[in-house]
Amino acid sequence: MFLSHIYLIPLLPAVGAALMFFFGRKLQKATVSAVCVGSVVLAFIMACGAVLQYTNWAPAHDHKPYETILYTWLGTDTGHLTYVTHDGAQSSFQADAGFLLDPLSSIWLLFVTGVGMLIHIYSVGYMAHEGGYYRFFGYLNLFMFSMLTLILANNYVLMFVGWEGVGLCSYLLIGFYFHRKSASDAANKAFIVNRIGDAGFLLGMFFIAWYMGSLRFIDVTGAARSGHFQIGDPIITAATLLLFVGACGKSAQLPLYVWLPDAMEGPTPVSALIHAATMVTAGVYMVARSNALFVLAPKSMLVVAIVGALTAIFAASIGLVQNDIKRVLAYSTVSQLGYMFLALGVGAFSAGVFHVFTHAFFKALLFLGAGSVIHAMSGEQDMRNMGDLRVRIPTTYWTMFIATLAITGIPPFAGFFSKDEILWQTWTSEGGAYRVLWFIGYATALMTAFYMFRLIYLTFYSKPRMSHEVEHHIHESPMSMTMPLVILAVCSLFAGFLGWPHSLGGSDRFARFLDPVFAHGEARVFVEEGKAGQLAAGEKEEEHTSPTEYLLMFLSVAAAGAGWFMAGRSYRNADKGYVEPIAAASAPVYNTLLNKYYVDEGYDYVFTGRRKMGDVRLGVLGAGEASSWFDTHIIDGAVNAAGSITRGTATFSSWWDKWIIDGIGVNGPAILARMLSYPARLFEWGLVQWYALVMTAGLVGFAFYYVYH
Repeated sequence: MFLSHIYLIPLLPAVGAALMFFFGRKLQKATVSAVCVGSVVLAFIMACGAVLQYTNWAPAHDHKPYETILYTWLGTDTGHLTYVTHDGAQSSFQADAGFLLDPLSSIWLLFVTGVGMLIHIYSVGYMAHEGGYYRFFGYLNLFMFSMLTLILANNYVLMFVGWEGVGLCSYLLIGFYFHRKSASDAANKAFIVNRIGDAGFLLGMFFIAWYMGSLRFIDVTGAARSGHFQIGDPIITAATLLLFVGACGKSAQLPLYVWLPDAMEGPTPVSALIHAATMVTAGVYMVARSNALFVLAPKSMLVVAIVGALTAIFAASIGLVQNDIKRVLAYSTVSQLGYMFLALGVGAFSAGVFHVFTHAFFKALLFLGAGSVIHAMSGEQDMRNMGDLRVRIPTTYWTMFIATLAITGIPPFAGFFSKDEILWQTWTSEGGAYRVLWFIGYATALMTAFYMFRLIYLTFYSKPRMSHEVEHHIHESPMSMTMPLVILAVCSLFAGFLGWPHSLGGSDRFARFLDPVFAHGEARVFVEEGKAGQLAAGEKEEEHTSPTEYLLMFLSVAAAGAGWFMAGRSYRNADKGYVEPIAAASAPVYNTLLNKYYVDEGYDYVFTGRRKMGDVRLGVLGAGEASSWFDTHIIDGAVNAAGSITRGTATFSSWWDKWIIDGIGVNGPAILARMLSYPARLFEWGLVQWYALVMTAGLVGFAFYYVYH
């Protein structure tokens, strides 16, 4: 029942969104909540049922994906949608409205609907006193529809539809407070930056269609694993790099990460929805779904790993000194996404997906907990104005503390298992370069522990630094907000046990569940001709019992403990006017981190030329100014010149038509005929007698001429 009606999972929130857009203004808040939250609850129930049915269906069908096609959306019925492939053959272009369920999409389906459901429930309390209630929930439902379409799509084209849908909805949700300029600017920034990535995704799709002859996932994966394509194929390398550009835009990797921290301008539930388990993981999902292609492109894999590692440590370093509680979590998200791409780049696809899974719970918990803190603090987001909240909002404190233990990798919390697996797989990758990536990942783990416990100590410990008026109104959030926190805290504690590693006596059930998707993809992803590559997934199981893994595991936990210790020593007793340790050690370094390496200013300088110092425009020599000059003088000049020519031509044409065509050609003969008619009109008196006299005279004259001639 559930599996055959899998299309209802994205359809249910779509119906909720449609009802809000058409009738939401006339509905009560309770009705809006019932419709929108209820649609996502039903989608979650359907998702659980579908995944359960699939796990029973798959063993009897050789663990193949379950695919259902509703209808051919774009097809070749008319004969116009055919194209020539790279080998000169005619290929039919076809994109189905079809859905695919396999272990990979099952995992995303469960945590997207589950976490999305909790965020919807949380939003009922958080947005209770906000305007535009129906509009907000309509956007949330539309976002869920788009994300679920992206996940369940059976081809790249339908995935791109969902991909663009979540991009549109992120624009609407980030700019929900559109009356604030900062919110509208952040929404525009997210929309524009994502369009850069989308262009890469589109070009990658074109390459795949041209080279593979299909955009259907099953066909592309089958062709990639058929043995007809060699490792290092330049076309596949180009296609995968373009796909990764799209992933960088959606999942906020260098250099397209700049939109994600600014997304904090939206309501806190939006931050949780975008940053935890949905939109930002779309890029990870797309790369994981395309694993068969990436395995054939070792250079692309290397690029993915390097970009992921650099993004992880870059964002973590910025998070060390940020003061806005949501902004700290935003840079944390960028950093953790870097971890995920690092895993995908070294061929540890299962480990990367596992970290996506665990991250969904503790990062959603952190954002919703931050929203509860902001709610208790009457809208205050600056941690410098908080402190000593652990007794006043205990549920929020304990749940956020659990999430912090999870993200920093303290055993036995969820983040420990997934992060340890990523670092272990990076260390065991062939080549000294990948050991460098391990050191980067290890340093990132230390930074993560420091800035996360800095958040805990500045918010819940230390001295109270808020105003007396705010302090007087501090209170715990309602149950509609705290209940999702408790559920997510439980998941943050126990979700990691699904990936209990072999080295600790476990069976690593999570990776085994994903074997049908990645079995071939995790073998020898760094193979070069004549050189050894990464160990196959099956061979790595033996290394799980090596002393090296235990040592690396110990070092990972030690990094988390060291970060915890340093944060506690620096911030546990922080009072008003406390000095940041990094600022005390090096003011230039602190200012650079606080200003996010001046990347935003640099982008404005290069691409917009908006930045000024006094009356001097900083971008006067930048590409923004150059492009502005080119647009004003060349593009607009050409347009204006064309307009002038058109106006001149029209004027001449009007003159020619009036004086030559109408004047000489039409009116001239008419005037001449009129002039010649004047003598004849002298004889036209209008009397019959006169006409008879003229005729008689004519006859007499003719008779005289005939007789005498």
